[in-house]
Amino acid sequence: MLQSPLPAPDHWRHNHLGHWLRLSLERFDARVMALMARHAGVSLGLSNLAARSQVAAAHWHISRHLPPEGARLTELAHRAGMSKQAMGTLVNQCEAWGMVQREPDPLDARARRVCFTATGRSWLAAYADSVAQAEEELRQSVGAEVATVLALGLEAYSAG
Repeated sequence: MLQSPLPAPDHWRHNHLGHWLRLSLERFDARVMALMARHAGVSLGLSNLAARSQVAAAHWHISRHLPPEGARLTELAHRAGMSKQAMGTLVNQCEAWGMVQREPDPLDARARRVCFTATGRSWLAAYADSVAQAEEELRQSVGAEVATVLALGLEAYSAG
């Protein structure tokens, strides 16, 4: 009996760009976390949290979206595309870890700004180093040309 050359009817569920993007993001973030766990600039406490996978993907929102000068919780939540309540939970955890602190807002005495601590600024520098290393490893894995096309294509797609 001849087998059909067509894939199984549900083959598409595990063979589409979204699936590969998700798996790639998981791999990339896991590599960044592993690099962070061993980075000399990361405090011992945060290094241990990273090594035990206690720093979740959600915590990356602080690293990705908190500007160096700080931001109000509402602004930070907006930048990360999260609810104020969810961001508040993340900020509380990061504050307990010593990464951020709440300070009075110089523009409004009633408001508070979330700001990186010295430990948080070291974490952010280590994050930048780790992302750069993970990107270089990706380039080595798929080739410089493919990595460039991938970066340009994803940038264009996300902007659209």
